[in-house]
Amino acid sequence: MPVSVHDLPSLVQNFQADFTKIETELSKYVLGQPEAIRCALTALFCGGHILLEGAPGVGKTWLARCLGDVFDAHASRIPFTPDLMPADIIGSYVIMEEQGRRTFEFQRGPIFGNFILADQINRAMPKTQSALLEAMESGQVTVSTESFKMESPFMVMATQNPLEMEGTFPLPESQVDRFFYKIKMNLPNEEGMLKIAMNATSTEKLKPAKVCDANRLSKLKEMVRAVTISSDLVASIVKAAVATNPQSSNSKQIKQYVRYGVGPRGVNAAVMGAKFNALVEGRVDCTKADVKAAILPAFRHRIFLNYEGVAEMINTDTLIEY
Repeated sequence: MPVSVHDLPSLVQNFQADFTKIETELSKYVLGQPEAIRCALTALFCGGHILLEGAPGVGKTWLARCLGDVFDAHASRIPFTPDLMPADIIGSYVIMEEQGRRTFEFQRGPIFGNFILADQINRAMPKTQSALLEAMESGQVTVSTESFKMESPFMVMATQNPLEMEGTFPLPESQVDRFFYKIKMNLPNEEGMLKIAMNATSTEKLKPAKVCDANRLSKLKEMVRAVTISSDLVASIVKAAVATNPQSSNSKQIKQYVRYGVGPRGVNAAVMGAKFNALVEGRVDCTKADVKAAILPAFRHRIFLNYEGVAEMINTDTLIEY
């Protein structure tokens, strides 16, 4: 049964205890990326997917593997290349012969897992990129006339390398909009690099311990939706989203550099992110600080620049005000 608002206060402590264990275990292995860990867990608990951007070696692939270990779930990596086809991701029907009889059997592709790392997603053609859309939106894939449900939990973690842009295919707006958060993973500081070097070159096998199973995760996710948020705060999120659209914004920068701004999915992501932030802090209602922490990762990838904005290399983070 869904968690009710009345039951939530008594369950908050348990949520905090479970979340702290999960975040602490991840922090032992994904070093120097506390913001990425928090944002990835936010998207997971809110039922969304994430777009990771960062230079090579900052831990994008490692984050996906560690999430699989912590939740005792299957993590698979799909390297996106220009020759990758949709069937290579989803799977296809193959002819099976047994005792002189031929039948068609569906062989599942690597998308049938829990934590799917779509590595260098902008290297593949748009047709292949869009193969993820149905799975991300509906939790299922359709092949021919048959639909196949995804396992739970299911989360797509797509990576982009901002340094190598030659031979890439920009993600369609419709697909970018389906990512709950966009996370920028920066190079760790000197202390972080030292810890990474010590861990990576040691003889000890690095593998996070299981902290939470799928059933417990499902119950924790229900608690997020039960958190309350005032209509005034929701209205402020909507106002911030509307201000990113050139047709309705008063900002000269927005009008000059932006083609499309944040839509309904961005608003929903910010609302859910704020609810999660409140719950982590032990509260059952949202504050303005919770909303402010959710706005940037929810909005930054949903602002699409025009040709002038791309040419000027405008950073969309600077266009977001709340």
